[in-house]
Amino acid sequence: MKRIFDTQLIGPFAAMVIAALIVALTTDRFLNPGNLSNLSLQVSIVALIAIGATIVIFAAGIDLSSGSMVALLTMILAEMLKSMGLPLVLAVPLVLIIGAMLGFLLGFLTSYGRIPSFITTLAALIAFRGLALTFNNGSPIFSLDPGLEPIFYGKIAGIPLPFFYLIGFYALAAFIMNFTKLGREIYAVGGNPAAAVLTGINVRKVQALTFAMAGFMTAVGAILMSARLNSGSPNYGQTLELQAIAAAVVGGASLAGGRGNILATLMGAMTIVIVQNGLNLNAAPSSVQNIVLGLIILMAVGLDMWRAEISAMLSRVFGRSNHKKGV
Repeated sequence: MKRIFDTQLIGPFAAMVIAALIVALTTDRFLNPGNLSNLSLQVSIVALIAIGATIVIFAAGIDLSSGSMVALLTMILAEMLKSMGLPLVLAVPLVLIIGAMLGFLLGFLTSYGRIPSFITTLAALIAFRGLALTFNNGSPIFSLDPGLEPIFYGKIAGIPLPFFYLIGFYALAAFIMNFTKLGREIYAVGGNPAAAVLTGINVRKVQALTFAMAGFMTAVGAILMSARLNSGSPNYGQTLELQAIAAAVVGGASLAGGRGNILATLMGAMTIVIVQNGLNLNAAPSSVQNIVLGLIILMAVGLDMWRAEISAMLSRVFGRSNHKKGV
């Protein structure tokens, strides 16, 4: 129970609840069962991609490529199904492998090539989108496979499949980060790379693996995106990388690395999607939504950077209060 109510989870949970209350008060359509069902489907893609983004951040990296990688992978999947005639059971694993390989490539360039992750993934953001445009003359490919849509819209016992994806992948990620050697190494590399080297950790290998994991999770998101729309498009995934990073920082992951809770990222993703859903229900233009997303990221990072000052201030305030009460 103590771990469930860990302070790393309380803040993101409170932010999610406050966001939901504010949206519910501004529009009565928010609590509509149809809207809540759509919300649960919408959050699944962002939250799954955010797993990879968070793991990279834990190792003191950053991944800006996920949105463009989604576009590229949806087009690759579309070409496999439509042009090459591959069966779905073969195309889906291949896309997952390609996603992991693309992620590992970025990790290799970052760790072994000693290029900052901001630069490698920014270059990939541009390059992957360009590669996606080379397929089908830059046009979307529709009606991929009748068996694709049930991957996203299917249900088990009346519960949408994306719910089970979230439970499964977040449980696996939490297990890896909290109970495996790799998880401990990722935190160590993010917390202090020099000290990690002295303890015998292969820092470059760990960094490369975090990007491979991020690429795999991006591939999962790409498959769900294609399944949701039964198509592939070079225009898919725009701003997804920002939403994934925002979910991580709202969930309390430190951009300096070495600190955070993977389960809190799920709450951060839900907070981001709830805010966007509220803006949509209130007919806010996309420009306003982008401004709000930017402000959320700025506030979350600011709170992380000022964590020590805020803690000291609260300690002084409550210390004075307790002193006055004679505690």
